[in-house]
Amino acid sequence: MIKMLLNGCNGKMGKVISQMAKDSATISIVAGVDRDSSNLDYPCYDSILKCKVDVDVILDFSRPDALDSLCTYSKEKNIPIVFCTTGFSPEQLSRIDSLSKEIPVFHSANMSIGINIVNNLLKNISKMLYKDFDIEIIEKHHNQKVDAPSGTALLLANTIKDSINDDMFYVKGRDGSSKRQPKEIGIHAIRGGNIIGDHEVIFAGKGECIEIKHTAISRDVFAIGSLKACEFIYGKDKGLYNMDDVVNMSL
Repeated sequence: MIKMLLNGCNGKMGKVISQMAKDSATISIVAGVDRDSSNLDYPCYDSILKCKVDVDVILDFSRPDALDSLCTYSKEKNIPIVFCTTGFSPEQLSRIDSLSKEIPVFHSANMSIGINIVNNLLKNISKMLYKDFDIEIIEKHHNQKVDAPSGTALLLANTIKDSINDDMFYVKGRDGSSKRQPKEIGIHAIRGGNIIGDHEVIFAGKGECIEIKHTAISRDVFAIGSLKACEFIYGKDKGLYNMDDVVNMSL
């Protein structure tokens, strides 16, 4: 049984993961980190640096400001870590990359298997379509989400941009009275209610439109992917891994 520490255990995703892990045959949550330690089946600390429990892997579903303590703890203890948090700054992403040169690190903007299959599709079709189709991305999330555009929207946009040889650029939202430029990739963020997560990629051409959409019906999809990531990274050598590795392993 893989012993997991869950950082952000009392957040929305933390609660879903805690419940789902109870039915896991491979993973057991042995410790958590959060400000609220009530109603848990395992010990909870207000700082990961105070944790004395022996763990095999760390799963982080919290906020970017927890990165420093997570890096310090995982490096000192030589424990693999899975980052599911979004909204990291470029400097923080660089630190995650540096950490992966010393321990196994898993980082993905979205833990859904479905989203990552969509992402793989975009690698193949974007380079075929971009000359004749305008590309727009629309993402929708609940009104408590703090980062915009979502990490998933940026994941999809970066995949599209990296697969195209021309110098494409992002337009986040659209305002003013100028025409759309051919090399734009539009990214639009909608926040409202309790929308779990919708992502739509639109290829709009002359006389036809291709739409690829993923809808998260429940947070279970992210919990399932997170637990799969923990299973995947356990026992791996140092390096930077992501959901592509999990998806490709399943194919």
